[in-house]
Amino acid sequence: MAKFAPSYLSPPLPRDTRLNLTDLIAQLQQSVGILGKRDIQTAAKALVDQHASAPAIRPGDDCAAIADADGFLLLAAEGMLPRFVAEEPWFAGWCGVMVNVSDVYAMGGTPIAVVDALWSQTPEASKPVWEGLQAAASAYGVPIVGGHSNCASPHEGLAVAILGRAQHLITSFDAQPGDTLMVVVDLRGSFFRHYPFWNAATEADPARLRGDLALLPELAQEELCRAGKDISMGGIAGTLLMLMETSGCGAVLDLDLLPKPAGVDLERWLTCFPSFGFLLAVPSEQVEAVRAKLVQRDLACEAVGVVMEGHDVWLKLGDDTALLWDMAKSPLTGFGPA
Repeated sequence: MAKFAPSYLSPPLPRDTRLNLTDLIAQLQQSVGILGKRDIQTAAKALVDQHASAPAIRPGDDCAAIADADGFLLLAAEGMLPRFVAEEPWFAGWCGVMVNVSDVYAMGGTPIAVVDALWSQTPEASKPVWEGLQAAASAYGVPIVGGHSNCASPHEGLAVAILGRAQHLITSFDAQPGDTLMVVVDLRGSFFRHYPFWNAATEADPARLRGDLALLPELAQEELCRAGKDISMGGIAGTLLMLMETSGCGAVLDLDLLPKPAGVDLERWLTCFPSFGFLLAVPSEQVEAVRAKLVQRDLACEAVGVVMEGHDVWLKLGDDTALLWDMAKSPLTGFGPA
């Protein structure tokens, strides 16, 4: 393939020269966070007929975007693993709100309200989950307006759904060959215990959290960003695969350019879920405008790759370039271009 050296990318960041790209790719291809995205194929197969009859609503995005008046209603939901709820009930409650809020902002929207479904073995067991839910709802300025509760369940469980609104969308379907891939992330945090979660939220100033997220609707309104996703449990690597799959494109991601906390292993960073992290596909002429808007709030934002024609997703490290995934041979979520 052609050498990857676009002139508008920033100078390389310091990297661990001991890292072997072949070994890294082998680790990523077996990552639980990435391979878990294959479960989405069950939904893709189940919804294929519905999608054909209602093409205006494209499943496979961070939220369902439903045309309404002069904009869109955004609808999304997330479920927490029962073991996670049992081990970290407060944090699971926080995450139930946080991940949904991130999905709405990723599409250029603002959240309106959330509802939850909570299962616990006793009323007392539900208390820390409620405290986490309420803390996040307060921090992000999103009310909890209803849901379902069961305090006589044989296990702990939590699901949260969100409603939002957008005037202009950032979708997962519209990346185009030639677009620049940009990563924006809040590095002012740390890993939450042993979990693959970079926490830059629970101790942050709520006004700063809301102000940082409000930049995403600005990017959509000013048409600076063509496509994007929030960086989810598949990490940067898995999110890139999903974005390219829905857009029907290939890409090269230059790992030397990736913003990363000092001292953090690259493989762990590529597969973790940051509390504030987005992968954007930006027209090359808008790269500097996007970066200027984000770094003024002390967020790390770098151009890290290029969208290409085809179905192959490549990683570059130093002088080495290797194939991470061939989407034509091995779909990940099953949701392709509309």
